[in-house]
Amino acid sequence: MSDLDRLTRSLARNLRRWRGERGFTLDALAARAGVSRGMIIQIEQARTNPSVGTTVKIADALGVSLATLLDHEQGAQVRIVPQDQAVRLWSTPAGSRSTLLVGTEARGPLELWAWTLMPGDTGASDPHPPGTTELLHVTAGELTLVVDGEPYPVEAGASASFEADVAHSYRNDGARTVEMIMSVSVPPAR
Repeated sequence: MSDLDRLTRSLARNLRRWRGERGFTLDALAARAGVSRGMIIQIEQARTNPSVGTTVKIADALGVSLATLLDHEQGAQVRIVPQDQAVRLWSTPAGSRSTLLVGTEARGPLELWAWTLMPGDTGASDPHPPGTTELLHVTAGELTLVVDGEPYPVEAGASASFEADVAHSYRNDGARTVEMIMSVSVPPAR
């Protein structure tokens, strides 16, 4: 991927994220920024590279810096937490324990799921509403998490979080059954 393509995708992802967090409709952001609704749609779909002036207007309307809006690290889509980096919060000599596997800032509906994927199976999902985040923890096997066409291996004991407003799937490319727990956080309807 070229630097320009990476920048275009980062801008699209960050614009969707910040517009969702601010609760702005396309029309509201367009009016605040003084740019067309069509331009915002094209930017959010990574179909155009706007001028610096347009990007500054949008950043100002969102109340974020230009660096924040363009930062490819900002709001990374996928974060893998290896088992040894999970945080044990409580334990007893008898072996009881609680471990924070992975977390995210979220508000709105929250769902908890249990998944079993047999070898060779795939579960696919269309994009969820902007601002939707998924957290998952693999308890057995090795999951191949595919987010926006990019595969991420998630081993048993590891956890992941990602922004789920793009096409994504859960794949078992191995010979062992994959077991995982997953939560889905959907932003509140506005």
